[in-house]
Amino acid sequence: MDIKKYTGVVPGWQGGFEQSNSDFAYPNPNLTSLPMLDNMANIDLLQRQQAVKWPEFSWETEKGNSNPKRCYQMFAPDISRLGYTDTGRVYSIICPQQGISSPSLGTLNVEVTVTGQRGWVDETDREIAADMSVVGKIWFSPSAVQKPIVKLLWSHFEKSKQPFPSEKSKAIVVYTHKVGQAEQSIFPLLSGESTGFDIPEFAKHPQAWSVGHLGVEIGAPLKTGYPVVDAFNKLIMDVFNLGSGNMLQVGNVLTWNVWFTEPELVDTEEWRTHAQRWRESIDADHGSPDGPGTQARYFDGTPFKPDFDLIKELEKSKIGDFLGNLEGDIKEGISECLKEI
Repeated sequence: MDIKKYTGVVPGWQGGFEQSNSDFAYPNPNLTSLPMLDNMANIDLLQRQQAVKWPEFSWETEKGNSNPKRCYQMFAPDISRLGYTDTGRVYSIICPQQGISSPSLGTLNVEVTVTGQRGWVDETDREIAADMSVVGKIWFSPSAVQKPIVKLLWSHFEKSKQPFPSEKSKAIVVYTHKVGQAEQSIFPLLSGESTGFDIPEFAKHPQAWSVGHLGVEIGAPLKTGYPVVDAFNKLIMDVFNLGSGNMLQVGNVLTWNVWFTEPELVDTEEWRTHAQRWRESIDADHGSPDGPGTQARYFDGTPFKPDFDLIKELEKSKIGDFLGNLEGDIKEGISECLKEI
């Protein structure tokens, strides 16, 4: 991508934060002198932003095979943002959300939730260097909780005072870490496109103002302290991966190129409500207020099409095995619910 010097379309740019520490410079930015900051703790300090209009994700659908069948998919546009000061210090990064449909369980929402960040932006050179830590969060959409099997399980979990992923606050939380370093939860966001694999033309956006890339390795769901809930969460992860081509399979690497639009001034109140607007929208069956993303595709443009008949059979088997191990009055409704699958 041909990046030209930025002459300052939006007033107020000062710069200088990148140059405040020689360790911050490319080719190997070292940001460890900066604290990892809570993503929503410093919104009032934001002055400038860059929107990620095109969040292009990629992952291997058959990891470990000689042909891992890499997929490419743009998540819903314009939710992701990079927020920073006039000098270029990053204080907030909003990451994307998406949904996946299960024949048996309905729609599952997935969000990349930022748990910490630090970094800098240089508008003059159109560069960025940041560190992030994120978790994946998965929970049921409103339509899914109307499914007989979901209603049965939700009722059972509520009666036993155990958490059920019916909303984001009770979501299944998936640990992520730096690629190849399971104990390191912090990973970099750097300028340029992802390397290590080919990127198809349909996943490139030369009209973008700039581009950055990041990659994270998927870990296991975090334990809740309730064995039955942990078993259920594993079931949901298995179901999610069946429908998404193993997007969040343990050990898989999820990468994304973030294609930015040019800098804008920040309205801090709008920044806060932007996330809330998305929260309400995605909870209404992951509808995107700024338009939908794209269908997952292979490098040659062939759509990724899950075999829903096969998935349904596998889901029924997995759900049946899980239900068969439960105790109590839930057993009365199991056979009827399985007929609905």
